[in-house]
Amino acid sequence: MIKQRQYRGGYQIAGLLELARELRGRQTSAEALLWQLLRDRRLLGFKFRRQHQFGDYVTDFYCPEAGLAIECDGSVHKRNEQWRHDRKRDAYIIGQGLRVLRITNERILNDTGSVLEEIAQYLPSPVGRGAGGEGLAMTSRPSPQPSPRGRGR
Repeated sequence: MIKQRQYRGGYQIAGLLELARELRGRQTSAEALLWQLLRDRRLLGFKFRRQHQFGDYVTDFYCPEAGLAIECDGSVHKRNEQWRHDRKRDAYIIGQGLRVLRITNERILNDTGSVLEEIAQYLPSPVGRGAGGEGLAMTSRPSPQPSPRGRGR
């Protein structure tokens, strides 16, 4: 059995644990929206983590089962210095055997459905789900309102 690597081990000293906590507290509206759609296994039953640490870097979202890191890019990512930092971070994460998906904040806010479909393409296909994407649906919680008597059975 292959043991998964521990990506966060030993890096608390570098102060990234505090940085990750700070980033969770001041997330953008796009990050908040995407987190509401990914958290609690809401997208096809996959677990996502928010502000997950990899070495000296922190990613916006991470799905361990799919080996997928998701980055939400706002206008700050267009600056040359930030662009170089992003490329260096992406290279490190890819070097760890993971995939990086970059999505603009504007797209998350304005085209949420297609963003979720794109993320779903990077997730492993569950048994019984067709290759064409049929069966793509967000999991939902049961209604707190019971069905009227005699219905819903």
